[in-house]
Amino acid sequence: MKFTLGIEEEYQVIDPETRELISHDQRIVAEAAKVMGEQCKAEMHQAVVEVGTNICEDITDAKEQITNLRKTVSGIANDLGFKIGAAGTHPFSKWETQLITPNPRYDEIVNELQDTARSNLIFGLHVHVGMEDKQMAIHLVNAMRYFLPHLYALSTNSPFWEGRNTGFKSFRSKVFDKFPRTGIPGVFDNYAQYEHYVNLLVKTKCIDNPKKIWWDIRVHPFFPTLEVRICDVPLTVNETIGIASLVQAIVAKLYKLRSQNLNFMNYHRALINENKWRAGRYGIDGKMIDFGKEAEVETRLLMGELLDFVDDVVDDLGSRKEIEYINQMLKNGTGADRQLAVFEKTKDLKQVVDYIIEQTTLDL
Repeated sequence: MKFTLGIEEEYQVIDPETRELISHDQRIVAEAAKVMGEQCKAEMHQAVVEVGTNICEDITDAKEQITNLRKTVSGIANDLGFKIGAAGTHPFSKWETQLITPNPRYDEIVNELQDTARSNLIFGLHVHVGMEDKQMAIHLVNAMRYFLPHLYALSTNSPFWEGRNTGFKSFRSKVFDKFPRTGIPGVFDNYAQYEHYVNLLVKTKCIDNPKKIWWDIRVHPFFPTLEVRICDVPLTVNETIGIASLVQAIVAKLYKLRSQNLNFMNYHRALINENKWRAGRYGIDGKMIDFGKEAEVETRLLMGELLDFVDDVVDDLGSRKEIEYINQMLKNGTGADRQLAVFEKTKDLKQVVDYIIEQTTLDL
């Protein structure tokens, strides 16, 4: 198995004068289309741009592609008089003032979901891992749910919302929780059972297509991938690649266990949600529950255990260097920790925005 990768990142479009989110009226997307085709897309809010890699053969390819996408989009934005920022929420812009992109699909979502859609001014990281076999993909999704809070804690990068320090390391998922069909999914015994669920929702007009299932992890409805969607978009490329390499390694490890007829325990969604709550509230500085030991353990220790767990697949994937960067992330603090440190020092959210902008193009 190759475990190919795909990475999507959502960026903030920022006015360099006011540091507010601003509509780019799809000008960034129009310019980007000339050099990168459909790899840069509009999103529901006009102050958002999304980029996506092509299929990446390995983590080195992924890093090259996402670096190039950040650099290109950032350069185009600068030329047009904007700045780009990578953080899960904007520190002080208000969703009430943001424009929605004119598009029948977005109109339909807003019409159905109303203020939950209008207020969904958030920015995420989605990591795809190639998996042709849908039956295997469902099994891996079931098992991977356990590790989602770990990945989430590592990615936390949205402590502020509408000018307030929320007290969360990631407030982004609190905003997204208002949507239907979000969060940690339940367990499906097989792909047929999952398909029946999707078909029932379509038949009863809950959804018109399975892309409107917005869980933290899902078997992608159209691509041969499983997709991890729980993470805030990280400040830097190196953090994105560290997280993507860990997602890939967890998939490869669970696949290896399954191939040896071994299973990872499936825990109830209600239990995993306890860890998700802690991850969003405390990031890597809190404790999560080790359900095997039935005990609280420091999240940083659990991250160390997770790195040990995947260690035997890392060299085959060629991602040793990228995985080891996670130790650096644990040392430096997450994006949320660093945003909060800037605010603590300056008491100025505009300086936090400046820090986000600077970090977004760091090491490119």
